[in-house]
Amino acid sequence: MLNFVSISDASTYVQHHLSHWQWNVKTGQFNGDAGFWTVNLDSMIIALFAAMLYMGFFGWVAAHVKAGVPGKVQNGIEMILVFVQKLVGESFHGKSKLIAPLALTIFIWVFLMNLMDLLPVDFLPEALSLFGVAHFRSVPTADPNITFGMSLWVFVLLVYYNFKAKGCCGLGREMLTKPFGKWLFPLNVAFRLLEDCVKPVSLSLRLFGNMFAGELIFILIALVPWYVQWTVGGVWAIFHILIITLQAFIFMMLTIVYLSMAQDTH
Repeated sequence: MLNFVSISDASTYVQHHLSHWQWNVKTGQFNGDAGFWTVNLDSMIIALFAAMLYMGFFGWVAAHVKAGVPGKVQNGIEMILVFVQKLVGESFHGKSKLIAPLALTIFIWVFLMNLMDLLPVDFLPEALSLFGVAHFRSVPTADPNITFGMSLWVFVLLVYYNFKAKGCCGLGREMLTKPFGKWLFPLNVAFRLLEDCVKPVSLSLRLFGNMFAGELIFILIALVPWYVQWTVGGVWAIFHILIITLQAFIFMMLTIVYLSMAQDTH
């Protein structure tokens, strides 16, 4: 950790910890200026690791389910399942076998990715620097590419459920006539497109903004003397646990609500 660093050193430190480990898809080079063809490898690796951890752990629990009195792990998982199913039952007005598993996956996956923010700031960058990795960010949800990617899939499901529930004619009629009547159909279409496009944008930016701010605060705390880090960092880490959980819950709930709105008429 850094103690009483100069402004230039602090700026370099922050910039280093906010730089991604990137790969140029076209040239195959690491940390090159590839523009559109840049892949943030650190975000992808941690996101895939969190997904595999979730699927592996829940798959292991499902394979070892016991009838009668469940163990502590099984009991905890069942409580989470019942909680998510209850939320879906209260918030989703249609009938779909996909929504509850989707909501559970979103909540656990986003929570695990957010949880990486509690790792010490220098832990992964210092460890991976031994293997020649110059930069590494460990919080995928502080990367807008990851949050936009998830929200775009929610948008795809939003369009799918609109067509499934209303059909092409019903959806077209709703877009042209609601809420101002058929004579103002250009305004109706503009409002509808704006409403649908804003949903994935707000969904992704909300998660990204909160997690990026949390990551930046941890980096700034790492610049102060160690005895201040333990005090301030400990308090912020305890508070940040609430943010981590709340952001995962909000992303899940908004996904359920948006898909429920797609099932309903205007």
